[in-house]
Amino acid sequence: MVQRYLVPHKARQDSPPRLPREMKKTDRISAFVDALGAEEDAVLDPRYTGFFTCFNTQRYYEAHDVLEDLWLKQRDEHYFFFKGLIQLAGAFVHLQKQAARPEHPKDGRRLHPAVRLFELSLANLERYRPRHLQLDVDATCALGAQFRDEITASEFTQNPWRPERAPQLHLH
Repeated sequence: MVQRYLVPHKARQDSPPRLPREMKKTDRISAFVDALGAEEDAVLDPRYTGFFTCFNTQRYYEAHDVLEDLWLKQRDEHYFFFKGLIQLAGAFVHLQKQAARPEHPKDGRRLHPAVRLFELSLANLERYRPRHLQLDVDATCALGAQFRDEITASEFTQNPWRPERAPQLHLH
């Protein structure tokens, strides 16, 4: 069985160390967030800030996992906001995998699910415009819409994501 929890397939120099399999997923995520060195913020949960650390280093799957841990534990006014960000990261997982192996039977067909996740993300984030939890939601929605529109304009033949110009999300 392939282990795909919080460690990318290719280890990066800046990646935290591998975590033991025996740990529960929540414990692995907590250890992973601690290893990220996310800034302690009295207002923002470290899993939320950890999401941006992962996203901005193209670790979209890990970004999804870190925020999902927070999302699953609280059903409050941020529920759909976190869900939208998780879906946004998921869309970029699809684009990243498709870009790495465009001819692969499975990975080559990831543009349709990416567009669907962009649409779901936009629907969930829309209600939090213009800003929420220090994120420019307008700009985040524009980013998702831009990637969705570029893919659909190409009739699902072109992936606009490139590692050298991967998008960034910042808190202000």
